[in-house]
Amino acid sequence: MKNLIYLLFPLLLYSCESSVVTTMDQQVIPSSTKKGPELMPDQLYGDLFKEVQMNQVFPDGKTFVDCTPKGYPSTILLDYNKEKTKPNFDLKKFVMEHFELPKKYASGFKSDSKRSVEEHINALWPVLTRQKDNNANQLQGSLIPLPNPYIVPGGRFGEIYYWDSYFTMLGLQTAGKIDMIENMVKNFAHLIDRNGFIPNGNRTYFLTRSQPPFFGKMVGLLAESKGETVITTFLPQLEKEYQFWMNGQKGISKAKRAHQKVVRLNDGEMLNRYWDKGVTPRAESYREDVETMKNSGRDAKVIYQDLRSACESGWDFSSRWFKDEKTLESIHTTDIIPVDLNCLLYDLEKIIAKGYGIKGDENSKKKYEKLAVKRLDGIVKYCWNEQKGFFLDYNFKTKSHTPVASLAGMYPLECGIANDAQAKRVAAVIKRDFLKAGGVVSTNNPTGQQWDYPNGWAPLQWMTYAGLKNYKQNDLANELKNRWIALNKKIYKNTGKLVEKYDVVDMTLEAGGGEYPVQDGFGWTNGVLLKMLSEK
Repeated sequence: MKNLIYLLFPLLLYSCESSVVTTMDQQVIPSSTKKGPELMPDQLYGDLFKEVQMNQVFPDGKTFVDCTPKGYPSTILLDYNKEKTKPNFDLKKFVMEHFELPKKYASGFKSDSKRSVEEHINALWPVLTRQKDNNANQLQGSLIPLPNPYIVPGGRFGEIYYWDSYFTMLGLQTAGKIDMIENMVKNFAHLIDRNGFIPNGNRTYFLTRSQPPFFGKMVGLLAESKGETVITTFLPQLEKEYQFWMNGQKGISKAKRAHQKVVRLNDGEMLNRYWDKGVTPRAESYREDVETMKNSGRDAKVIYQDLRSACESGWDFSSRWFKDEKTLESIHTTDIIPVDLNCLLYDLEKIIAKGYGIKGDENSKKKYEKLAVKRLDGIVKYCWNEQKGFFLDYNFKTKSHTPVASLAGMYPLECGIANDAQAKRVAAVIKRDFLKAGGVVSTNNPTGQQWDYPNGWAPLQWMTYAGLKNYKQNDLANELKNRWIALNKKIYKNTGKLVEKYDVVDMTLEAGGGEYPVQDGFGWTNGVLLKMLSEK
């Protein structure tokens, strides 16, 4: 009887009328869909999920969690528990009979390298576009429906991604596709209203974390085309986004200086860290996380949370999170105050203040202006390294800078936090240590991780370029831009593709590292390249 109740439990949850969503740690958050608690694939499918992922039924662990069930999960589980005891049970055959594989949207697209790279990007927009999702489909699997069309990155990434989308929008702006930018901003506002925050992507297995908070920059980008009243339109969601990141303040005490995403520092300053509330292996990388945990010899919940929290940063994975600077097993993301995250939250405080100013609410405007000033002071105090002349992440447990310099140190320039003297020193470090044949490298640490040497990524090229331009380091900015454009064009001419990341050191090689092959498409590469090509 107990087994029967356990098997039926997901169906009861899935079909009942409710106004809550239950996430991995059973935290209750509001839902506007009223379709019952959303369970993640590992919760829905239990032992079946573990067997599929641990036995690598699919080479990429993301494939199974993106599958669409052909029936109710509880029914599939009943069938599984009945079938698995039979002789010659074929796990893959069972999965293929009970699930539909993720659709390959770009399978019919034929690249033509005779096209200019601009023509190629504009031909790809329709391929990367998804129309609004069907809310009526209760068997949509892990996908969280969105009410407006949107652009996906491409390759294995068939859903919207939070921070990717800002850099994609730069290209949409250049292409004059302002309506699509507005649709995507509305989708993110919908996710904030629905969940209280923007998940990593619109999948249920991302409901434990967000990504770098670029929503404020997205609203600012849209305002450039639609007017500043856009800021007031989305002001409620901008504030909700801010409260999501700052909610941990309520749990801070003298005995507890870090709670959720908030850390109180030496003199009472409140800065933020990346923090995923999940303490189990990621559903989309289950096997990899279990192996990392076993190899580490560390407490399982701690390392799983640190792995997940690095994914919230978007830098999954990089030696900037490694205690020993070399191995994934030493990851300690939640001990670190990241310079990039806090710069983005400074930006968010500023745009909220601006929105209240437009509304004529001077008290609220001053409140957020003061918060921004406090954060700026905190970033400079804890992240500026005078000896190295660069902004570094800060380990609040050891009360010292982390040893790995990275392009996260460019965010204070892009967000206007650095002073002129600091900006000149940062530019000198970029020129000396980071600028390579094809652009700037994420770090100078060759660990084999995808966010380390020798790889370069479009979002970091843009943040570095824009930061240098902000402080009139124009020659270096243009040199970086020209090298990145040349690399993108070279690879496109040779392969007909624009890809997720590049080896910027040896321009004859494909980028490496990561938990999956190099992906083509590719949303943020297209966006940044098109934007850079339009820059004079």
